[in-house]
Amino acid sequence: MASVTSLTASVHQRLADALSAALPEAGSADPLLRRSDRADFQANGILALAKKAKANPRELATQVVSRVESGDVIKDIEVSGPGFLNITVTDRAIVANLAERYADGARLGVPVAEHPGTTVIDYAQPNVAKEMHVGHLRSAVIGDAVVQILEFTGESVVRRHHIGDWGTQFGMLIQYLIEHPHELDHKGGEVSGEEAMSNLNRLYKAARTVFDSDEEFKTRARRRVVDLQAGEPETLAMWQKFVDESKIYFYSVFDKLDMEIRDADVVGESGYNDMLDETCRLLEESGVAVRSDGALCVFFDDVKGPDGNPVPLIVKKSDGGYGYAATDLSAIRDRVVNLKADSLIYVVDARQSLHFKMVFETARRAGWLNDDVKAHQLAFGTVLGKDGKPFKTREGETVRLVDLLDEAVERATAVVREKAEKVGLTEQEIVENGRYVGIGAVKYADLSTSAVRDYKFDLDQMVSLNGDTSVYLQYAYARIRSIFGKAGDRTPVAHPELELAPAERALGLHLDRFGETLDEVAAEYAPHKLAAYLYQLASILTTFYDQCPVIKPAPPQEIAENRLFLCDLTARTLHQGMSLLGIRTPERL
Repeated sequence: MASVTSLTASVHQRLADALSAALPEAGSADPLLRRSDRADFQANGILALAKKAKANPRELATQVVSRVESGDVIKDIEVSGPGFLNITVTDRAIVANLAERYADGARLGVPVAEHPGTTVIDYAQPNVAKEMHVGHLRSAVIGDAVVQILEFTGESVVRRHHIGDWGTQFGMLIQYLIEHPHELDHKGGEVSGEEAMSNLNRLYKAARTVFDSDEEFKTRARRRVVDLQAGEPETLAMWQKFVDESKIYFYSVFDKLDMEIRDADVVGESGYNDMLDETCRLLEESGVAVRSDGALCVFFDDVKGPDGNPVPLIVKKSDGGYGYAATDLSAIRDRVVNLKADSLIYVVDARQSLHFKMVFETARRAGWLNDDVKAHQLAFGTVLGKDGKPFKTREGETVRLVDLLDEAVERATAVVREKAEKVGLTEQEIVENGRYVGIGAVKYADLSTSAVRDYKFDLDQMVSLNGDTSVYLQYAYARIRSIFGKAGDRTPVAHPELELAPAERALGLHLDRFGETLDEVAAEYAPHKLAAYLYQLASILTTFYDQCPVIKPAPPQEIAENRLFLCDLTARTLHQGMSLLGIRTPERL
């Protein structure tokens, strides 16, 4: 089915046509239409146009009103203040528009981009042979939501998980494994993520103990780094063992997060090794990078240290080793040249903003980024504890991500179990819903906050049925589904001929905004705006329940059918919106 024209677009077109008729010299003028709490819509564009044309704004507004073709869409339009237009749409237009969305299935009338681009999203970047902690949460959750949202709007999305799988610490680990070859052997059967991490932790601690106490081992470990960088086969085979063991662990954590991570999307630092030398050569030959004290550096006028001297981006160190910048710049080359990306998004901690600012500027100077190919750091803030300080354990250690997720599920399961008897949930449903509610609570708390802001991790609040939480939204969805279990032979049917109650109008107008909201969310990479839309939808639904009986007391047939129609479309919108945030909506809760 073709995409559905929103009420906003319909009203906008009628006003734009009337503006062009009243003021032909303005051409295709923008009426600056927006939602309003004084009417359904308000148009503010006449003030600027009148000033430009040296006309009286109220008189121009009156002329525009006289030329508006209202049809079945506009019920009332009035001039307000110095020349604002307040517009009210007809009940028929609201219901007819929603009926089109309803008929469009899961897409709900949201258009697919006609000329989609290719976006590479770099997110969820754990480190090989290291545990994932609370600091890894936001990149994974925000990145996954942006992927889902962009794909839904039609963008071609390439996922990239830039794992930390290279560096000097691997010399120590590989040398120890070569001298103790059975440390990572599995005793038959598949190994769990927890077992994989336990194996890696044990091996890391043992290797570190020997490295710190045995100078000869330390020398052998450092030689092993050289072998690794040179691609020596035995060394690479051992390194691959660490990567494979770590992936078992990574995937178990992402599974807890209810996120799909595909092996082909995992391209770590090592994936760009073969490009590093050429990247440095291109930068040096073009004059973008210069030698400074033996290192290959890029300098910037606006980046200076506390002493006032320029702080460079070091691409290649004076000892011949490559810095993170060389890998990041090679990744940009790969994503632009080989993956044909026209947009690069990096979901990375805000504390790395200076690094990425310099990397992006270097890539622009080299010609790899330009007006047609852009890079954007979707920077995120820190997860804080209830005390407003960075989230730590009581012992001051970084919180393990698996512990945090397990506790969220445990708390949520207790909440679900309290309500289970009333709803008649089975034990299997309690366990399943506990997981959906717990993981949804963690994700929503993150996604309902603007990415760049810090937020407090408060599980008591997250699993609350009250307030701006995922549980509140999941409960709203389940409540609608329960209505259909009591509806008997009544089915959802749109009745455009009916006059709507205020709460029905408010719900209908908000449902119409879903497509516009997704456009804005996708353009700004701002999932928190989708979360805000869904919370408002659930809040409006609560008012609708209070004021507009659906089942009891039973309203007339046509009104009941129309209200069931509004309920069903609301449920679909909640389900689809939450799905785009990576959150499940249980049928019963």
